[in-house]
Amino acid sequence: MRTPSMEDYLEKIFTLIREKGYARVSDIAEALEVHPSSVTKMVQKLDKDEYLIYEKYRGLVLTPKGKKIGKRLVDRHQLLEEFLEVIGVNPEYIYKDVEGIEHHISTDTLSAIEYLVQYFREDQSRIEDLHKIREQDSKEIN
Repeated sequence: MRTPSMEDYLEKIFTLIREKGYARVSDIAEALEVHPSSVTKMVQKLDKDEYLIYEKYRGLVLTPKGKKIGKRLVDRHQLLEEFLEVIGVNPEYIYKDVEGIEHHISTDTLSAIEYLVQYFREDQSRIEDLHKIREQDSKEIN
């Protein structure tokens, strides 16, 4: 069973490897703003659970299982960011909100969000209508 912390690590490792071609302990620590010793402990756990292969001082490589989960986690994160953007959430809150949501959302809910984003993206006027409703509502409150 993956924990939210494990998912954060897998997501970040997948992203680093995709962007740079590799992920070192120091890169992961910097990206997640944690101590390298914490990264080493988690990487060893992810190695034990067969999400990656870690060799001290040599680096790490995601296993097929780790790549599959990493991609799924990155896709989930991107979808939730897109959803919050579409519904008009202030951009300065989106990343933090996604970080709070992504580990506590069911596959069913995520799928429904995916369809909703697709529905809005198919016709820009739908997004504009939604934003008009929000604007009108906020005027009525003030």
